[in-house]
Amino acid sequence: MHSLYIVVDHQEDWAPYYPTPDLIGVEDYLTLQKNTHDKIQVINLCRDYDYLGTGYYCSLLAEARGQRVIPSIRSINDLANHHYYRLYDDDLDKYLDKHLEKCGQAGADTLTIKIFFGKVSYTPLEKIARRLFELYPCPILTVAFKRGQRWEITNMTPGNLADLNEEEQTQFATAINAYSRKIWRKPRARKQFRFDMAILCNAEEHMPPSDSKAIKNFIRIGNELGVDVDVIDKNDYARLLEYDALFIRETTAIDHHTYRFAKRAESEGLVVLDDPDSILKCTNKVFLADLLSMHAIDTPRTQLLMRDKALDFAELEQLFQYPVVLKIPHGSFSRGVVKAHDRADLERHCRELFNESAILLLQEYVLTDFDWRIGFLNNRPIYACKYYMVRGHWQIYNYSGNKTQGKSGGFETLAIHEVPKDVIKTASKAVKLIGDGLYGVDLKQVDGRNVIIEINDNPSIDSGVEDLYLGDDLYRIIMEEFIRRLERKHRTFL
Repeated sequence: MHSLYIVVDHQEDWAPYYPTPDLIGVEDYLTLQKNTHDKIQVINLCRDYDYLGTGYYCSLLAEARGQRVIPSIRSINDLANHHYYRLYDDDLDKYLDKHLEKCGQAGADTLTIKIFFGKVSYTPLEKIARRLFELYPCPILTVAFKRGQRWEITNMTPGNLADLNEEEQTQFATAINAYSRKIWRKPRARKQFRFDMAILCNAEEHMPPSDSKAIKNFIRIGNELGVDVDVIDKNDYARLLEYDALFIRETTAIDHHTYRFAKRAESEGLVVLDDPDSILKCTNKVFLADLLSMHAIDTPRTQLLMRDKALDFAELEQLFQYPVVLKIPHGSFSRGVVKAHDRADLERHCRELFNESAILLLQEYVLTDFDWRIGFLNNRPIYACKYYMVRGHWQIYNYSGNKTQGKSGGFETLAIHEVPKDVIKTASKAVKLIGDGLYGVDLKQVDGRNVIIEINDNPSIDSGVEDLYLGDDLYRIIMEEFIRRLERKHRTFL
């Protein structure tokens, strides 16, 4: 479990709250001898976060000691330039216009709120509060809004614990309790774990990367190896600092909370799979097509189509034979991938898909009975599957008639040594261009070619499918890699 310091300027600042052995004055904290414990969390409640103030030094030394601190130096500096908030999140104005009108202050042109660890007392502003806390993680935020042509943020400053009234003290106590579940928890008899991991899941996702049984297997194997594993969801962004590692088991996208979670986890020093750079590279098929082409790795013949450029279908038909495949750059699980059998079909699909994306990929149709999927971790192949096409369909998933719940074809799980060597060689060459995370490389074998279809940053690991050959060993391989990376980070702070 994490050790915790709650740092205050004066002990009396904490007088309204329950006594805790975790409380420490800032002078005592700053003069602490170096602690080699790498799992310390610091909640910095000093009154002065100004440059070279006590609060600034508290966060600065916490980071130098390899401890996790809120607010971080980055957050303190960002708050000093709060008027740049639109550069970080273009949606804030939309939230403000939509929700501030519900505040019940008819005719009012100003509003000031206090946000405690991402929580606010007024329900319609909860989403704004959470997003501001994601952008500027700070225990107490005082935010001022003003109505001009539209509502805007005019000021955003760190709040002062000593200035809270009785009602705000209650709100703060509730929020800090929710933020750090380990502050008030009475120690119980339980196994002592070396590390804490969060697995990000979405219970509502119809085709998640891992089913519930696989998630339970990750938790069980993690516990056996000394890792305390919690399942979290998109509402637990503020809890990331409780953990040493983040494992994303939810379908990723750039304009999505999964990417924000990965970015925040990486910036706070957590071991994270998949890392934001891998998400950025793998979730965009335009990037992948260009990257693989530049390194002479065989892919289906590809042409980019631009929404704002008139299409010369006659010219395209000189390059491609029907049928052809049309893709949006950011689809997953075969979504946004269609087959066109003639020009009329292609024109119709282009009109439909250009409503979703400014760029489309036109590719040759490569017919096979199955796709290879080779799973990699740290550039090593760890599992292999054949995914067969759905009966009567040309893909391994079929969404026709149902846009949310598709059908999948059969599968065959093999040992790595049973896979043709040239398949492993091609997949290995491709995956090294992405990184050293957890990936699934999809490829087809046709006419002596090994053709890379895509590289997935968040590959499926379902019970009874990808784990059918290795069983528990597949989960153990992945959890042991987390531990290896965590131990490497730990050694850097000793």
